[in-house]
Amino acid sequence: MSFFRKSLLLAAGAAAPLLFSFHARPAAPAAETWQNLFDGKTLTGWKRLGGTADYKVENGAIVGTTVANSGNTFLVTDKEYGDFDLELDVKIDDPTNNSGVQTRSHFDSAEQPGKVYGRQVEVDPSARSWSGGIYDEARRQWLYPLDLHPQAKTAFKVGAYNHLKVECLGNEMKTWVNGVPVAYVVDPIDPKGFIGLQVHAVSEAAQAGHKVYFKNIRIKTTDLKPSAFPADSYVVNFVPNYLNAYEKQHGWKLLFDGKTSQGWRSAKGTAFPAKGWEVDNGTMTVLPSEGKEAANGGDIVTNAEYSAFDLSFEFKLTPGANSGVKYFVTLAEKTDMSAIGLEYQVLDDALHPDAKLGRDGDRTLASLYDLKTANKPPRFVHPIGEWNVGRVVVYPNNHVEHYLNGAKVLEYERGSPEFRALVAESKYHIWPNFGEAKAGHLLLQDHGNRVSFRSIKLKELK
Repeated sequence: MSFFRKSLLLAAGAAAPLLFSFHARPAAPAAETWQNLFDGKTLTGWKRLGGTADYKVENGAIVGTTVANSGNTFLVTDKEYGDFDLELDVKIDDPTNNSGVQTRSHFDSAEQPGKVYGRQVEVDPSARSWSGGIYDEARRQWLYPLDLHPQAKTAFKVGAYNHLKVECLGNEMKTWVNGVPVAYVVDPIDPKGFIGLQVHAVSEAAQAGHKVYFKNIRIKTTDLKPSAFPADSYVVNFVPNYLNAYEKQHGWKLLFDGKTSQGWRSAKGTAFPAKGWEVDNGTMTVLPSEGKEAANGGDIVTNAEYSAFDLSFEFKLTPGANSGVKYFVTLAEKTDMSAIGLEYQVLDDALHPDAKLGRDGDRTLASLYDLKTANKPPRFVHPIGEWNVGRVVVYPNNHVEHYLNGAKVLEYERGSPEFRALVAESKYHIWPNFGEAKAGHLLLQDHGNRVSFRSIKLKELK
């Protein structure tokens, strides 16, 4: 063996331990980027806020126990966090109990005196099964109920530890339960705040003593990268007239740019109405005209027509106002009033008389106007003067769904015998094949009352 070859072999042999050490060490720095928020033994770094429920450490877990006649009680971190990945394991044994994990939350404001408030990852063992959904504690209530992602309802297991993952990066918040993607919210408020563990309020002595368990709580605040989410996920986006990168990537388009009337025209002409509508401050607003239907600017429609789609829009009512969002509008029907089409009703149910007309409330907010009544829990109706989120999904198989602030309020099948029977009993019975066009315009209605729209976005479905 030559001296040169022998030297190479010796050098390689000498270097081998160094190479082995070099490849084995990167795991340690990666692990160090995670910080344990719970040491497994004490409640150091945490404090109790809100109610009087009990928190203690048992067998390496934080155990919260319900107390009768206490409000919601939270064990929260001393520190506040901005961008982070959070992971923990949660167990809840009683399906009548409820819990949650606060993120970027706060305590005691003028609007919420003595209360914890902020975005919460729901822990819901009930038959509703909304675990992993996002709730705004003591403030806006539900932001992402699992009506928006029903496939994720089975991820949470009652009586076992469930692994929760929460990602907060900038305005975006995503959740996972046992590795299953659940909720995706884009929200411009609360850039930082504390992490909290909830014991839910109970009012009866029989509900006292129920427990919820938390362990393996850790957080990562550096070297953060957004995690992938399934392509068909619906994003609740509270930034007005804005699509994030995920929405753009997966086919969503803004139908209103927040600045101009581009893409819209009068239902009775080729141009946008010269009066009766106002585009200002990020909204498209129909101006009042004493409640006279289509008497001022008239209805406006999209230039484009759509067949199967997911449509989302925000609307704000003034007291006693009436309007609507119509779909499958062909403009073939001749009428001096509002153009004809399937209508998502936009209405002040308390003050406008239309709410008491029709059959069984089928002219109330979020209903399929004059055809099918929206079944909407009161907590999903935002007050007059605040923004509400409407949504209409028309699938390629003609199944249709209406949502209000994330809650599914009705569904039906276009063209089915049941649908045609509803039409036959309605004001639309005079129009042949009403609501069954293959494609049509979208319409915002001028019913003579001031109503504003924004964040109108659509994804075509195939």
